[in-house]
Amino acid sequence: MLDRTDNSLQYCGKMQKGDKMETLETIHNRRSIRKYSKEPVSDEQIEKILRAGMMAPSAGNQQPWQFIVIKDRDKLKEISERHPYALMAKDAQVGIIVCGDLVLESKHKGFWVQDCSACTQNILLAIHDIGLGGVWISSYPVESRMKIFADVCNLPDHVIPLAFIPIGYPAQEIKAVDRFKKERIHKEVFK
Repeated sequence: MLDRTDNSLQYCGKMQKGDKMETLETIHNRRSIRKYSKEPVSDEQIEKILRAGMMAPSAGNQQPWQFIVIKDRDKLKEISERHPYALMAKDAQVGIIVCGDLVLESKHKGFWVQDCSACTQNILLAIHDIGLGGVWISSYPVESRMKIFADVCNLPDHVIPLAFIPIGYPAQEIKAVDRFKKERIHKEVFK
């Protein structure tokens, strides 16, 4: 089994016989965490999270994402005061804005939303996997919300903020729930 406390963990290595993948456990147990302790999040943890995000699939492998990492307390507080759903940002130790870069979309224009959404999901799973908590705060496509992040982080016009993820050590415990709904599965045709 892979040791998650080992900072030398190689993400691109091959699985060895007997290694156990815990992907489904992480998917089923991840919850949106909105309360954080004051324990700091390390730069190494942030890099692990971003590496996981960058492993997301993207149309034509364009990887049209950019990331703004925010640790500045004043910026996190400003976001919490301006964004109607980001109140928890003031207590987070770090925030990551996942942005789509329209300049990086050369062959497959318009797919940046799906690409950056897959990236955001990878980030949320990595956050949970390393013992932290986070929540997806939407920005795109609401102009007023996108403007908050453009203003706070001086984003150029071709860099569009898709999601903001406040991150910290959880100061709350939320039990996993089963969201499986068999009635939403259709075989061959929609019924």
